[in-house]
Amino acid sequence: MLAAEALRLAAIEILLPTASQPNGPFPTLAGPRVYDSRAMPLEDLYQNGDVLENLDETDEVAEPHPAYTPVLSLYTPESGVKLRGPHAAAWDTEAEAVLEIVAELAVTATENGVTFVDAMASGDPDARLVLAALCAQVRRALERSQAGGLWRHLVRQITDTQYKTYALPELGLRWHRVTITIHCEIRDDCFDMTAGGLPEPIKSLYDALPDESYAKSKLAALAAHFAAEPLPALKEIHVNTGPVESGPDDLSP
Repeated sequence: MLAAEALRLAAIEILLPTASQPNGPFPTLAGPRVYDSRAMPLEDLYQNGDVLENLDETDEVAEPHPAYTPVLSLYTPESGVKLRGPHAAAWDTEAEAVLEIVAELAVTATENGVTFVDAMASGDPDARLVLAALCAQVRRALERSQAGGLWRHLVRQITDTQYKTYALPELGLRWHRVTITIHCEIRDDCFDMTAGGLPEPIKSLYDALPDESYAKSKLAALAAHFAAEPLPALKEIHVNTGPVESGPDDLSP
């Protein structure tokens, strides 16, 4: 369902604006570390001497914090379409999609000699506040900011938003990772069979995206797979009213 993919790609453009790359400013503490349907690679972790990205043009330098790396990963785990009611026409549908945003403070972890990226596991209350601020920045950017209008244009209604901290409370283990699950009512895919190309609403998103954006390059490759399907020309029409089965035969005044 491309409308659900449009929801995620629009969110990526808002959280990682093309105009802000590569040096910012960025709308969240994650800076440029916003990933589409994947986790952060090891080489993107902050190294010693790195600084958090500037969030305000008036700030000269943000405070160094090599202990962890704020990061966002976006997924579309679920979507669906159903009729508005038992008597609705085939085109009268309502669509739903789930946008899942994993916000975490990433660090390196080593197991069996293999180093990988994992969420920070500790009881640091200051780090927890940083993670909470990151989650709040995500919702602010999508739901309230001017740039977020691109995303809100695709969303008819947000029906539910949930935050879930990754934890194993039975073992006393908690990580600095929160999954934000946003349930949205969206528009269904609407195909133009005669013109071809991307269906709405993802076509409108494609037109609105900056030319150099990550999302636009992905969508451009898809458009060619939706070829036009011209309707056959209408040559003639036959109309047959049939015999009069009831009433007077003479209908003249």
